[in-house]
Amino acid sequence: MRIVIAGGHGKIALLLSKLLTDAGHHPVGIIRNPDQIPDLERVGSQPLLLDLEHTDTATLAAKLRETGADAVVFAAGAGPGSGAARKTTVDRDAAILLADAAEAAGIRRLVQVSAIATDRVDPNADEVMQAYSRAKSEADADIRGRDLEWSIVRPGGLTNEAPTGLVTVGDTVDRGTIPRADVAAVVAHLLQSGGAVHRQFELVSGDTPIAEAL
Repeated sequence: MRIVIAGGHGKIALLLSKLLTDAGHHPVGIIRNPDQIPDLERVGSQPLLLDLEHTDTATLAAKLRETGADAVVFAAGAGPGSGAARKTTVDRDAAILLADAAEAAGIRRLVQVSAIATDRVDPNADEVMQAYSRAKSEADADIRGRDLEWSIVRPGGLTNEAPTGLVTVGDTVDRGTIPRADVAAVVAHLLQSGGAVHRQFELVSGDTPIAEAL
């Protein structure tokens, strides 16, 4: 498969690209900074230069068609240090843009990397964190309403620890953490198995092997 990943230079995206490459697939990473191209090439990902905050559906759809994409993954995020406005333009608007473009390009499979408990906004959190939760929640709601083969993965707190291959999944789960490498492995499994279509689930480290849990 050829799989286009929005946020192609993110930590989860690079781990996912390596897994897909090793399995014989062809990842394509959307990035806006050409300095990141060598990092993508090292994990076998084809770079696609495009700024998702400054493009439109028709342009992105044309790029997706050019790549011959079989599936798309949204793994982008405004990242730490960004303000509330960019939580909206990246975590919400860019996710919706990717779904719009996938529909326009005739691509059915979409996996959205979201975040745990985004529908339960903490009123005591700071403005940026509340904006992040709302952005993810609104993007997920938009995707759930589409006639696509979507899956929405909502991981807990992300760590850079080594993968365990053991997880807990559910409609809701207790808050916890999970290595980014295990999140990447979950997304890779969904893409390759075609599982969890029209399913949204929360994800943390646990005791169950990924394939069994899913």
